[in-house]
Amino acid sequence: MPWRRAEEKAVRFLEKAALKIVARNYHSRFGEIDIIAEEENILHFVEVKATFGDYDPLERITPLKMEKIVKTIECYILKNGIQKEYQIDAVIVTNGNIEWVQNIF
Repeated sequence: MPWRRAEEKAVRFLEKAALKIVARNYHSRFGEIDIIAEEENILHFVEVKATFGDYDPLERITPLKMEKIVKTIECYILKNGIQKEYQIDAVIVTNGNIEWVQNIF
């Protein structure tokens, strides 16, 4: 599946950027986080979007999707007793190119 390949590319990209991958495809009853990574004691909750068309993939991260992401993050933090700073990022994979957009929220 193309989105699985995009996620694999995103993981390799983040690892090259010196982030440690903590979890992948974390599910809660509210939704899913594609990648959870850590860098210098900051957690990065990463949404991966792949596009093969001529549109902005960030537009697919709607307010409803962001609400689900935030609720899923809250579940992860509570379940794991985490007291670290965090941010929500997106990794966009388009035609072999990768763009890391930090702090999309």
